[in-house]
Amino acid sequence: MKPTQADNEVEEEHLLNFVVNSLGDELPIDLGEDVEISADELYEVLAGASAGGTSINHVCETTDESPHANTVRGHLTDQFDLDSVEAVGNTLLQRDALETLPDRPVEVVADLHLDPYYGDEAETEALYFSQAKRGTTAFHAYVTLYARVRNKRYTLAVRQLVAGETTSEVLAEFLTLLDGLDLRVKAVYLDRGFYNSGCLELLYAHNYAFIIPVVKWGETIKSELSSGWSRVIEHELAGRVTFPVFIDCVYQRGRYDEH
Repeated sequence: MKPTQADNEVEEEHLLNFVVNSLGDELPIDLGEDVEISADELYEVLAGASAGGTSINHVCETTDESPHANTVRGHLTDQFDLDSVEAVGNTLLQRDALETLPDRPVEVVADLHLDPYYGDEAETEALYFSQAKRGTTAFHAYVTLYARVRNKRYTLAVRQLVAGETTSEVLAEFLTLLDGLDLRVKAVYLDRGFYNSGCLELLYAHNYAFIIPVVKWGETIKSELSSGWSRVIEHELAGRVTFPVFIDCVYQRGRYDEH
């Protein structure tokens, strides 16, 4: 006898239907009467590419009875602009996440993601340029904000970063968002992409406890970090902000020829 599925078990089909229905309600697509493809089919391809961390091309080529990739991209490009999609997507993320989070202070994390781009920069919009990494200085860049509870992520916002923008500008938006949410923040954790005087000033202005890795900019911090004992120092960055740096040293006992 085949065992019955538990009531609280979520299958892939259920999750796909949830995503497609949510997008259809908040971002309706007007395709007209003579178009053979449906809005649900467009969103199914988009959801498949997003969940699989792949492209619309790959989903269309590997899925039976899928529409052509150019058809999907064409309709989505005609219907939407990035700003409106970001706004609606973040509203949906916050609505569902805030209903799930526990009623107690949570840790909040901001991450900068740089996806290397190797194509023709002149033919591609919305690129972000940074220090060379993996053979290129051009990237598709995204910043995510999420709450962390018991090592589970609850995404609150996603923001694309393009040429001319800075991480401090995006962090200002995120911290303003946090101020307006019904959410108690225990501390904010940021990756090294936010290590600059602008971001540090914002964190102090919004009065959030924070942890961020130090980047070895300048001889002063390099000298401090080369000394071999654990301690707390005060460090000044760009002559604009002073903050405590916690240095945690571990005795290597000769491993890797280090002590």
